[in-house]
Formats: sequence, C-alpha cells, structure tokens
Amino acid sequence: MIAVVGSGLVGRGWAIVFARAGCTVRLWDADPEQATRAIRGIEAELDGLAELGLAGDGPPPEVLGRISVASTLDAALDGAAHVQECTPEILETKQAVFAQLDAAAAQDTVLASSTSGIRASLFSESLTGRARCLVAHPLNPPHLIPLVELVPAPWTDPAVVDRTRALMEGVGQATVTLKKEVPGFVVNRLQGALLHEAFRLVQDDVADVADVDAAVASGLGLRWSFMGPFETIDLNAPGGIADYVARYGELYLDLARDGGPPRPWDPHLARALETDRRKQLPASRLGERARWRDRRLALLAAHKLRHASDHDI
Repeated sequence: MIAVVGSGLVGRGWAIVFARAGCTVRLWDADPEQATRAIRGIEAELDGLAELGLAGDGPPPEVLGRISVASTLDAALDGAAHVQECTPEILETKQAVFAQLDAAAAQDTVLASSTSGIRASLFSESLTGRARCLVAHPLNPPHLIPLVELVPAPWTDPAVVDRTRALMEGVGQATVTLKKEVPGFVVNRLQGALLHEAFRLVQDDVADVADVDAAVASGLGLRWSFMGPFETIDLNAPGGIADYVARYGELYLDLARDGGPPRPWDPHLARALETDRRKQLPASRLGERARWRDRRLALLAAHKLRHASDHDI
C-alpha cells in the first residue's frame, strides 16, 4: 500500500502512477475538500489516459477504485510500505510533516519527498528514522513524464535507495540516482543552465522570446525527447565523444567565457518577457494551453511506450 500525503497536482499525478500499476493508494490532505477535488480530477484524467493506452492495469473505474481518501494521516499511513510526500515547497512545512510521518509510520516504511529542490538532510537530520528518508523528485506531471530523481541524504540507508528505485521502476518510472546531495538536484540544474542562457539571449537583444522557444521546441527538444546530452554528442561526431570534444571543445569554452557569470532575473526583464508571452498567449488562455501541453505529453508518452523496444540496438 502506498500513502500519498498532499493532493495537489503532484500528489494527484503520483496517485495515478501507483494506482495504474496495481497499487492500493491512500490519499491524505490537510484540507479534506482538496482531497475530494483530487479524486474528481483523477477520474477525469484517467478517462483521457485510457484513450491513449496510458491508464495502466485495468479500466479507469478499476484504477480509480484503488485510490481512497484517508480521513486522518494515521489512517493513510496504516500499513503503508512507502509514503510519497507532496506538501508545499516550504522547508518548515517539510520539517513538520516529516516529523509527523516519522512518528506515525511503521519503522520499515520508506518516507520520500517530492520536493523539487529542498535537500532531504534539511528536513530529516533530527529524526529518529532519518535513515529511511530521501527525496524522490518527479517531473510534473508524474503520470506523463516518468522521470524520478532519487536523492539520498548523507545518512540515508543505501537499502532504502535500492528499495525506492525498485518500486519506482516497478510502477513504470525511470530513475536517476544522485551520488550525493546538491541544490536543485540534476534536472533543475540542467534546466537552470538553459534558462539562464535563454534569459541572456533575450536581454541582450540577440533573439526574441518566440525564437528562443522555437530553438528548443523545434530543434534541441526533438532529440532530447529520446536521448540526453552525452548520447547526443556521442552521435554527432564520427569518432564519438572524444572526437566531439576535440572538434568543438574550444568553441564551447569560448561560448561559456562569452556568457560571463549568471545574471539575476530582475523584475524589469521579467515584465518584458511577460509582455512578449502575453502577445502570443493571453493570460485568459493559460489554463487551456496547459491542458494542450498535457495532451501533447500524453501523446508523446504513448508513442514512447509503443516504441520502447526500439531503444535497443
């Protein structure tokens, strides 16, 4: 049994991930109305996933039947093998919630946080059961983007990491395991590097917002949807990575030097970016576009699932 603590967008996505893989899920939220709304949202999401073969093990009503709302945190934790915490990104909140989880959950229950940037050491250090705590950071939404970053604290039991990796891969998620804690983990550090350069290109009037977006959406993003940066450069020179480094290493070093240190994302720049984006998409259509994004992600996930065996050479 899996307990999901927090029923916002990330918590809902996790509930779908576990339930469609056949797990029993108990969902708990400090706001009972939020949990009830989450069940309705999950039901609607499952119908759309079923059309693409992404609803998992059984028809949507059966998958939904594996998810229940617990009236109390203790009830959610009763019998749970794994807890996926999905509360707000506030350190004090994480510390308070994990203290509750550590006190109430069985000793062999794994306590995992969905945090996108708060290190496990910051909210687990003082806990009696700190060895069972780690970060299992998903990309949002977890049921459409399967990557999970596993980030142990210095004191996390390696067996807990192994157990969490086995669970995640067993429910269809791909895992990245960090050897040590770093702020932002791997995904946000990579994304941050791209964002800093994207902001710089617009700020320096090299290209406008739409063209920078197009460079990724119609260029880099196509190959990044099925291979990473190292495999990309391994295939982009006849002799592999070493050949690529010999050919282009100096060029990229010059580019890094040309960029200089990262610049703050100041309010003036943010307003300029906002103005440009609103010309392309009015604020009133943000929700509609987000649903369009999720549909495209679902289609891509379905395509990758159908062609999963193509990865092997």
